[in-house]
Amino acid sequence: MTRPLACLLLALPLSLPLVAADWPQWRGPDRNGVSKDTGLLQEWPEGGPKLRWKRTDIGPGYSTPIIVGGKVYLQTTKGEEEFALCLDEKTGADVWKTPIGAVGKNRGWAWPGTRATPTLDGDRLYCLSSAGELNCLTTDGKVKWTKDLAKEFGGRVGTEAMSWAYAESVLVDGDQVVCTPGGDTATLLALNKLTGAVVWKCPVPGEDAAEYSSIMAVEAGGVKQYVTYLRKGLVGVDAGTGKFLWRYAKTVDPGANIMTPVVYKDRLFVSTSRGGGAVIELTAEGGKIEPKEVYHSKKLGTSIGGAVFVDGYLYGSTTQGLYCVEFATGKEQWVEKSTDSASVCFADGRLYVRSHSSGDVFLVEANPKEYVEKGRLKQADRTKTPAWPHPVVANGGLYLRDADVLVCYDVKK
Repeated sequence: MTRPLACLLLALPLSLPLVAADWPQWRGPDRNGVSKDTGLLQEWPEGGPKLRWKRTDIGPGYSTPIIVGGKVYLQTTKGEEEFALCLDEKTGADVWKTPIGAVGKNRGWAWPGTRATPTLDGDRLYCLSSAGELNCLTTDGKVKWTKDLAKEFGGRVGTEAMSWAYAESVLVDGDQVVCTPGGDTATLLALNKLTGAVVWKCPVPGEDAAEYSSIMAVEAGGVKQYVTYLRKGLVGVDAGTGKFLWRYAKTVDPGANIMTPVVYKDRLFVSTSRGGGAVIELTAEGGKIEPKEVYHSKKLGTSIGGAVFVDGYLYGSTTQGLYCVEFATGKEQWVEKSTDSASVCFADGRLYVRSHSSGDVFLVEANPKEYVEKGRLKQADRTKTPAWPHPVVANGGLYLRDADVLVCYDVKK
């Protein structure tokens, strides 16, 4: 090898650059359920797109995969332990597997197992076990640091009567990784992403606890904020200092607050099954940030399946089916009851709508005038587990997680 070539190779980065069509974290590149993939099938043949590969042995769980640099990363469960799993994107073959902590205890209806989606930033992978162990791994599966959110920071989830353990997919923002231990002293927490050192702790007033939502970053009122659901409502904290700023409690569900907020400029769509949905605007008044309600509707009770913002409209689902409403006003455009409660993502002009009960996937035009279906897929090797994991579209592949099954379909033109 010549010296110039050797020097060039040494200078190359250790992590592959992010490709536009990759899916590096929960709900995609911008955490909003929108894929940047293009050149996709606009209509499916009868029976759905072609199957690329399938795995029926990855271990149970409810988290979604992420796809970066030719690899698929996800979290899985075996017995009482959880693991980070890396697969080859083209074949689904195992690359490595690393323990990340214990399975969290479920109180009430039991849905044990991992449910957080990993986050990849550069050459670091961040995984949160359902027992609350936050791990920073390298992309070859080596653990760099671990923090126990419950034991080290007094964290707690849900209520004493009912809890489904930690479900958050952590946010990496700049130099810090941000998460929600819950509890009194560090309800929200920012850590240095490389070392795990504490950057700030936010003690949200009112003896609050973590729920099952994931943090979104918002710029509003001249202040960058982190926004997420806690047990007693949606909260915002200062991204730089961790100072508690505001709370909005009208959409609280007595059972569980799950949905990750949908962000558009200084407005948020937030929702729970029984608390309904609302758009709030974050405004600066008297030196404080205030959540001003634009509208609230019990008809917009979206939860696990999330919602997406496309060209001024919201698409999401309730137990009554898939809906489209005008984001600015909440005006209903249409409701399609054949889809029932579902998880939704968007890619290249199409909605990918996955029924929670059947596991079927509907390809639907993002059309505010009417519901137009462009194909339907019955998932291979469907289990009896609710199909809660969101569909993922990356690099021409449609990924569906179903307990210990992971399938990849070819949706490229």
